[in-house]
Amino acid sequence: MEVCVDSVRSATAAERGGATRIELCAGLSEGGTTPSLGLLRIVKAVTKLPVFVLIRPRAGDFLYEPEELEVMREDIQLCKENGADGIVFGALTSSGSVDAEVCKEFVELCRPLPVTFHRAFDMCSDAHTSLETLISLGFERVLTSGQESSALEGLPLIKELIQIANNRIIVMPGGGINARNLDRILTGSGTREFHCSGRGTQDSQMVHRNNRVTMGASLAPQEFNHKVADEELIRTLKDIQHAV
Repeated sequence: MEVCVDSVRSATAAERGGATRIELCAGLSEGGTTPSLGLLRIVKAVTKLPVFVLIRPRAGDFLYEPEELEVMREDIQLCKENGADGIVFGALTSSGSVDAEVCKEFVELCRPLPVTFHRAFDMCSDAHTSLETLISLGFERVLTSGQESSALEGLPLIKELIQIANNRIIVMPGGGINARNLDRILTGSGTREFHCSGRGTQDSQMVHRNNRVTMGASLAPQEFNHKVADEELIRTLKDIQHAV
């Protein structure tokens, strides 16, 4: 069970709840971006779980400009130097194919760490061809919702991809996984691993609140609650996994 987290508190909750690996991100509300080195170093200091770091310089699509690729190269090297146990990234061409040239370079740069291709896969124009490309490039894992909005909706494709992969790469379902659907996803796909956030809402401890001001694009104030990993929810997911 890989749990994506964007804070120290979420990382420790994930570990207590039974996660076996952390995907460390920033900005999960935007689908995840590269976390700070400070966050990586503290999470490594306070948990014993393997920490796979997301390398994504911005939200939005996965077609990167040369300057963004340079940022990603630098982030990969710095994460390796600061204790990352694995790297998660993805890059596409404008036509929706895996950018094999960029990914080949990045896989080599990440070594000897294992690499996961993230849900950029769900934006690929041809899932089967893209899977074979990732296998040929040496990725250990691919994270996917089966090219649908959630892993449950994409379950038929996930199952098909796992069968096609035939242990050449780990196809890891992720996207909208919760206690109500995990059993169906695990039994319906035959997956060996899954990815979730297991988050709940944490209310702010602020007493003074200025509700006229927002710090983001939303019209509703977001400053007085935030999402954190829920230890009990993660434990429930782990129990479901064990029962399958």
